[in-house]
Amino acid sequence: MTVPRILIVGGGYVGMYTALRLQRRLRPWEAQVTVADLDSYMTYQPFLPEAAAGNIEPRHVVVPLRQVLPRCRILSGRVTSVRLADRVAEFSPHDGADFTIEYDYLVFAPGSISRLLPIPGLAEWGIGFKTVEEAIHLRNHVLGQLDLAASTPDEAVRRRALTFVFVGGGYAGVEALAELEDMASDACKYFKGIRNSDMRWVLVEATDRILPEVGPDMGRWTVRQLRARGIDVRLRTRLVSAENGHIVLDDGDEFDADTLVWTAGVKPNPLVYEGDLPLDDRGRVRADAFLRIVGTRFAFTAGDVAAVPDLTRPGDYCPPNAQHAVRQGKRLADNLIATIRGEELKPYRHRQLGSVATLGLYRGVAQVYGKEVRGFPAWFLHRTYHLARMPTLNKKSRILADWTLGLFFPREIVSLGAIQHPRQEFTLAARTTGPGRTAGQEVRTR
Repeated sequence: MTVPRILIVGGGYVGMYTALRLQRRLRPWEAQVTVADLDSYMTYQPFLPEAAAGNIEPRHVVVPLRQVLPRCRILSGRVTSVRLADRVAEFSPHDGADFTIEYDYLVFAPGSISRLLPIPGLAEWGIGFKTVEEAIHLRNHVLGQLDLAASTPDEAVRRRALTFVFVGGGYAGVEALAELEDMASDACKYFKGIRNSDMRWVLVEATDRILPEVGPDMGRWTVRQLRARGIDVRLRTRLVSAENGHIVLDDGDEFDADTLVWTAGVKPNPLVYEGDLPLDDRGRVRADAFLRIVGTRFAFTAGDVAAVPDLTRPGDYCPPNAQHAVRQGKRLADNLIATIRGEELKPYRHRQLGSVATLGLYRGVAQVYGKEVRGFPAWFLHRTYHLARMPTLNKKSRILADWTLGLFFPREIVSLGAIQHPRQEFTLAARTTGPGRTAGQEVRTR
């Protein structure tokens, strides 16, 4: 008897939670599960702002797939195409020859990527905020800018180094800016010659409000809170150019900045175009209420990449957030198991409970069951909710330990900037600079 082969494309919220449930509920002889993703870990993105601010160790916001999915086959690399008609996917490992994966059942959930606009200089100068690598880089970068500003008498260099621009007023942009500004303000007391007022933090949003998920009133309250902290919030404003770090806004303002963070929306993973998947006009994979890809009975999809009907709001689709992705993953797994066993499927239905956002240490904003919460209670709700949602007791315990230590000790202010170029010193040491003198001596005297 041939064991059915299940291929899960993507190891994010949907992919990991689906695999966890399949692993727990399927008997070993019922199916073989393969998870293919570029990384062999799942990143819990709601904690990225706290990781960037140093409140949480970055390794504690990622869950290693090989550790939590021992009964699944984990492939690290890039799926380059998925074909429903032939039930095959092409896979390219990080090294070595490409190969074909055959499957009987498919879970397509590669997630989303940053949606970039054709703005001059953006691709060369900007950085996103979707991965733990980007969060680590921004933490090191911001602290490195403080180091630079404290070490030079050049006022133009100081102004450029201490100017931080974030484009996009959704969760990612507001939380990242608020947490990093809070961290930098706290770190300022260790950098002689730098005051909080020397730093310039700018939030650029094209619409007339930020954090639309928490409602207009709480969005306006958040704007007032950020401005009270000295953050320059620009509504109804667009980025025109960022060439060579020279920021040009459509309100006529221009200035230089070494930091440009782009969080103005996401779009489905480009893998959706590599195959025969049915797409809607926004490039999302069309799904039915049972999370099956439209036109199939063996292929499923969910998360950011999928257009899933929202049964609580007829005619609309589920928003691409973690709350829906986690629940969709569980329902998808149950429906896939029901398909294998010939049982009845159940539609995905979930009414969003609310939204929470952190605005720095002890500050937050939330809308829960229609109730507006702000300040410390909202911050506490944010931490409590996401700690409960964090997979595995191991990660929960480590994050709780990080928070507990943070109550008694100050945050680290070390910039590990060299981590971006770890071989730089070794390369310098390998060069010779003249007779009788090595580059190692040169490095030590620089």
